[in-house]
Order: sequence, then C-alpha cells, then structure tokens
Amino acid sequence: MNTALNKLTLKDYTSDQEVRWCPGCGDYAILKTIQKLMPELDQPRENQVFVSGIGCSSRFPYYMNTYGFHTIHGRAPAIATGVKLANPELDVWVITGDGDGFSIGGNHMLHVLRRNVDLQILLFNNEIYGLTKGQYSPTSQTGTRSPSSPEGSVDAPLSPCAVALGSGGSFIARSIDTEAKHLSAVVKRAHDHNGAGFVEILQNCPIYNDGVFEQVKDKKIAADFRVELEHRQPIVFGKDREKGISLNRDTLSLEVIEVAGNEDRVLLHDETNKIQAQLLAAMGGADFPVAVGVLYREEKTSFVDDTHQQLKRARHSEGSLQDLLNSGHSWDVK
Repeated sequence: MNTALNKLTLKDYTSDQEVRWCPGCGDYAILKTIQKLMPELDQPRENQVFVSGIGCSSRFPYYMNTYGFHTIHGRAPAIATGVKLANPELDVWVITGDGDGFSIGGNHMLHVLRRNVDLQILLFNNEIYGLTKGQYSPTSQTGTRSPSSPEGSVDAPLSPCAVALGSGGSFIARSIDTEAKHLSAVVKRAHDHNGAGFVEILQNCPIYNDGVFEQVKDKKIAADFRVELEHRQPIVFGKDREKGISLNRDTLSLEVIEVAGNEDRVLLHDETNKIQAQLLAAMGGADFPVAVGVLYREEKTSFVDDTHQQLKRARHSEGSLQDLLNSGHSWDVK
C-alpha cells in the first residue's frame, strides 16, 4: 500500500473554486460526501477524473481538486467512455442530473449502461430542471406545475433505476443526498464494481422543487416511507421495523404486510435477482416505501476490458498487411 495515499484528506480533494449553488441545495451534501470518500478509495489523486454535462450538478468537476471535464448537454457518458478507453487506469466518474442524463442524454446513458463501461455514474435526481429555472423534467411527477407546465405536467415520470435496469445495467443503486454514511457506502460499492456503477441520488432543489423527497428525508417520518435494502436480509421498514414487503404470488406484485405473524412471507433482498430489483425500483407513492441501497448487481466483463483484449489479440495475430490486402476483393492500380 502506498503510504503517501494515506495522508490524503478531504481538503486534498477540495478545489480553490467558490462553490456556487443555491443555499440549501442538496449538491453541497453530495460534494462533501464524495470529497470525504475519495481518500478512502486508496487511489492516486491524479488518477481521478470527473466528467459532467450541463446542469446544476454539472458544476461538480470545478469543486473537485482532480482532473475533470465540464462537457456538453447529455454527452458526459460518451466523453467519459473515451477517457476510460484511452486510459483504463483512470477512475472515471460521470456527474449528471435527471434532465441531463435522461432527457437529451438518455440515448448516451442507455448505451454506456448496456456496454457496461467501467465508470461510476452519479445521477442527481431532484425531479426538476434547476439551472434553466424550474421546468419539469423526465422524472417530475404527473401534475408538477412549472414554467413549462403551468397547468401541471401530464407526462408520466420515468424511474432512473428502472431505466438503468432495462438498459442492461450491471450495478444499480439509490441513495439520498443528506444521508452521508449511506451514500458513501453505496458509492464505494459502485466504485469497486467492475463495470458501470449507476447510483441515483435523491436530491433536494430548495428553489424550484423544495421538499419533493421530504417523506424519505425527514427523520421523524422517514422510517415509514423508505426501506434500506441489505443483501440476504428481510425487506422491512417502519419505526419499529414492523412492516415488510411481500410478494403476492397470485398477482406477482409486491404488497406491504405486518411482520408480526407473517415473518415467513417477508421477502429477503437478493441483489442478483433482476425481477425483484425491477419491482423494488418501482416502489413509492402513497402505498409503498422508496427502496434505497443496492437494488441489483451482476458480475460480467466490462466494455473496456473486452475492447482492450480484442485489440491485444489483433495486434498479436499472425499474418501480414500484404496478405490482408490480397484477401477477398482486390484491385490492380496502374
């Protein structure tokens, strides 16, 4: 172990740039959590690269004392893929928001996940466009009133985790901006994963969508509105862990049950079960708690590893350029 790395602290990852977010923005909490986590990853600071698109969250690279790119709207996954392919030794992080990542950037997000590019993707979800002054976003709830939907949005919102699962993502998780301990643990697991580590972070926008996640954040009531997933552990919640999630085998849907007397019906969380993950990702609203933690993980080779193995085989293959030119169709040029 490099002893020099052990001397790094949060301050080493804090840049000299003035942090310019609105007072009370959840981005502050996320930034501090990531800055504090970086020394624990035991990686050289010069190997860290943060790539962002456009949006409030995308100012993130300015505030990290690492390498980084503030790129163009929705294209951070594509640029990050290029960075990682060019130098696989780098730790490459994608910082994006619900609009940047799933509106204009939806296509790029889909492909970086299905390819399993070895990146850490942190998606800040405040269910609104903050930088452009409060228009509804792809994750905004139906009925959201905004400058672009004064009578209330009629769009059905998408679930970032559900889309990531449908795109073939191999590591899907969800956390909360102000839950530093939980967020840090989830992001570290995403970092350790071989492939695309996707983490949706529920984040408050105090200006345009204040309190949208209050139920899962308010410590007085959060126990009844969120369930923290642990692999191979019962999926239970409530102040006294008195409620559980069960599978109705007749309808193949989830339901909330009382734990007492029904212990054998409570689901055990299985991070490797994609069907269960899809059901958990969809939970929320008035009837179900929001699931946080690692919803799904799958071990498979990454796009970067596969690509470099292919290049290695090609470079060491037998044959000559002349043989290649003479194979198949060829022409004599006079």
